[in-house]
Amino acid sequence: MPKVLFVATVVKKHIMEFHLPFLKMFQEHGWQTAVAARNDYDDPADCHIPFCDDYYDIPFERNPFKAGNLTAYKKLKQIIDTGHYDIIHCHTPVGAALARLAAREARKKGTKVIYTAHGFHFYKGAPFLNWLIFYPVERWLAHDTDVLITINQEDYQRAQHFKAGKVVYVPGVGVDLKKFHVDVTDKAAKRKELGVAADDFVLLSVGELIPRKNHQVVLKALGCLQEQGNLGNIQYLICGQGVKMDELKELAKSLDIADHVHFLGYRRDIPDICSASDVFMFMSLQEGLPVALMEAMACGLPAVCTSIRGNTDLIENGVTGFLADNTPEATAEAIQKMKSDPALRESFAANALERIKQLDLTQILPAMRKIYGGG
Repeated sequence: MPKVLFVATVVKKHIMEFHLPFLKMFQEHGWQTAVAARNDYDDPADCHIPFCDDYYDIPFERNPFKAGNLTAYKKLKQIIDTGHYDIIHCHTPVGAALARLAAREARKKGTKVIYTAHGFHFYKGAPFLNWLIFYPVERWLAHDTDVLITINQEDYQRAQHFKAGKVVYVPGVGVDLKKFHVDVTDKAAKRKELGVAADDFVLLSVGELIPRKNHQVVLKALGCLQEQGNLGNIQYLICGQGVKMDELKELAKSLDIADHVHFLGYRRDIPDICSASDVFMFMSLQEGLPVALMEAMACGLPAVCTSIRGNTDLIENGVTGFLADNTPEATAEAIQKMKSDPALRESFAANALERIKQLDLTQILPAMRKIYGGG
């Protein structure tokens, strides 16, 4: 029986979010599947990975300079050396770097090593330190990569200079249009459950509460609207957990908009929440190809986004949404334009739905099967 190993830094926030359809595909075609990643559940007992025959809890650290990564490397190398895998598909910077180093001997024996870069840490506008650390490492490890998969055009063009066996472009991990679509959810009932009124204008963000997701610029934009007397019936839903939670709550209070902001935490009903919202706000500072944005588009939500790599692969300004400057003033202006023009929102949503059809899982899975060698 052929064997495949998926490697990523964490389970809950990566394997479970992005890779279950691919593990399922392998199992359905008679492969034995394995996952090597750190158990990042609050309660470790909650870690149950569907379509996974063997799970290895590897103590990866997200910081590449943490000493714990040496232990992770040794444990991973033993798994790879004894596992005799036909394919190793690795993800995330630290997990992928250690996997490619650990798989050097296995490659000599025929193991195929595939690496998906979910957004290089070096990109246009990235801090110099990112270029100093991550660029030479990725370029060096490309020699130990049979297939390097990039998920946006900027990374694809840059990776052409790397010496991987093959560099390919696949537009992300796909979106399940059977799960995320324009639904018949009882919008009024869902809004009541979420604490917003049927006639409110509802903004939604989905993502970790971390600096990179830049939720604060939306809060400051609402603060601008409050000062202008234009906040009115705007309500802002934020789905996610993270280290910035308390800081963001304090910011909302200081801007006198706390009654308009709802911190919903980690949610499993994102499709329903999308269906109950009017506009998706995605002002992230760095992305590869954002799944949350793709899912919102699939649910028929027009979007306001930053003009960054990944977002610009999905959103055409003035056609499928607005690309706004990363300032409270520009964000507030985009919100106002959306709120005041229902026909524009409908046009954006319709165009976004057409765009997202190209990223359906039914398109991505065959492309990945071809890369894996399944024809």
